[in-house]
Formats: sequence, structure tokens, C-alpha cells
Amino acid sequence: MEGRSEVAPDTLPVELQEDGVLVEYTDGREVFYRGVPEKVVGTLATPPGKDVHVLVTDGSDTQGVLVYVNERKTEDGILEDTGVGRVLLDREERTTVFPGVAVEDVGNGLRVEVEVEDPGVVDGRVFVFAEDGMSEHSYEVVPAEDEE
Repeated sequence: MEGRSEVAPDTLPVELQEDGVLVEYTDGREVFYRGVPEKVVGTLATPPGKDVHVLVTDGSDTQGVLVYVNERKTEDGILEDTGVGRVLLDREERTTVFPGVAVEDVGNGLRVEVEVEDPGVVDGRVFVFAEDGMSEHSYEVVPAEDEE
């Protein structure tokens, strides 16, 4: 699709709730990611064919950056108005979405891996939301030393 490019994210208000994660866009709208995120150590490979959103919070867990990975439906201007970022990956391409957090296209474009490369650089938490019209999955990628 033409007219779709990478978009830098803005810092957005975040609220961790008992039953999910609430993010407020810069235009005032909100998105609620349902479910208590399942902890995954080190690297997460998302289920195939899902829309993947990566949220990295600050140390207070009250704000963060939200990036869509390989999302090609939304126009650039809409993302810019909401403060959500977008990265577009070629097959087997890897990039940093936030200092210390990388994403990689794996599985011939059907899966995304999210890795906390350098936990010392990430002040807050790394959440990954993988969803489609049939299901929603919530994860928190944690460094190995956090699980010990």
C-alpha cells in the first residue's frame, strides 16, 4: 500500500489496571488492552498473523511509547495525530523501537519477535499486544534476571 511509512511515536499517558493496560492517545481517545499480561522471559515470538503493538513504559509506569509493527492499514496522518509510532520491517529485518528493545520480522513476515536487548537501558516495562478479529494476547517481556 502506498502512503504508509514509519512514524515516530510520542510519549503517551499509560494506566496499568487490574484487568489490562489503558493508553491515552494525544487526540484524547483511549485504547484498552484487555487481560493481565503473561510474562515472557527475554524474547517473545508473537502468534502468526496478528497485529503487533509494543508499549514501553517509563519507570513510573504512567507514560510510555506505543509502536505498531508492520501495520499497513492506518494512514500516516492518523498515527501522527494519535501519537502512535509505526515501524515497517522487511523479511527477517531487525530494528530498535526503543533503546534496549528490538523487534524482528521472522517467519516470512507472519511473526514478530520482541526482545529486551539491554535491560539496563529500559527504565520501565515492555508490553506486547498481539491481536486480530478473533483474539487478543497480552504479554510483558522481562529480562531473565527478573524471573530468578
